[in-house]
Amino acid sequence: MTALAALLGAGVGLGLLSIVAGLRPPTAVDRRFGARFTREHVIRLAIAVVVAALAGLLTRWPVGAALAGIGAYALPIALGTDKKAARDLARTEAVAVWTEMLRDNLSGASGLEQSILVTAQHAPAAIKEEIDDLAAAVRLGHRLPIALTDLRARLHDRTGRLVVRALIQASSRQSRQLADLLTELASRARARATLRLKIAPGHAKIRTNARVITGFTILMAGGLIVFNPVFLAPYRSFGGQLTLLLVGAVFAVGFLGIARLARVGLTEGARS
Repeated sequence: MTALAALLGAGVGLGLLSIVAGLRPPTAVDRRFGARFTREHVIRLAIAVVVAALAGLLTRWPVGAALAGIGAYALPIALGTDKKAARDLARTEAVAVWTEMLRDNLSGASGLEQSILVTAQHAPAAIKEEIDDLAAAVRLGHRLPIALTDLRARLHDRTGRLVVRALIQASSRQSRQLADLLTELASRARARATLRLKIAPGHAKIRTNARVITGFTILMAGGLIVFNPVFLAPYRSFGGQLTLLLVGAVFAVGFLGIARLARVGLTEGARS
């Protein structure tokens, strides 16, 4: 009954938190530091709490409940999704397109602020929201370096942040070589996008293998808990809980290693 009461109480609390997260408008601090509590975070947290409560209800293991909740929240992030990889690729390509648009407008003797306003109307869909917000800040008379700093915090792309850094420097002092620099950065973004396309099949295979291993491990643990609880009886003692904590740490290191394998190529590509 205690675990069930905790589950119901957590559900009510997360429901109220979801309402607050949906009604609260994003602030400048949210955009700068990425602290916005999105609907996705609320859903993951709710699932984690439910899984932890169910694990505690079935096993009466505090460590098991904690590990189940942490795993339910962290594994989707660690293993990643094919959709996220596709979004990252689209964002890199969009950065290259927008950078070339900026360069072409600057070559036409337009100022930096005017170029931003013009290109915002035709910005690629993957980064259009961020560029539209930048253009809105420019129209409202915000200082360009500050508006660009906000964009840099929100633009989750390594080459994109380099582009914005160059724009910040150009907005603070005149830079005659900005168009050439934007050309180089656009070429780098396109090279990264090409690299992502080449290594995407290998990463997809690694992610699939990781999901199979994770699913088999979870299925085996759940089967033992439901169909053969006597086999797991030693874990009910204090020493058993410490052992379970150690086992959980070993599995966590293994899952993190698998997740790193799925991202290592992208990381290296980002450094090039």
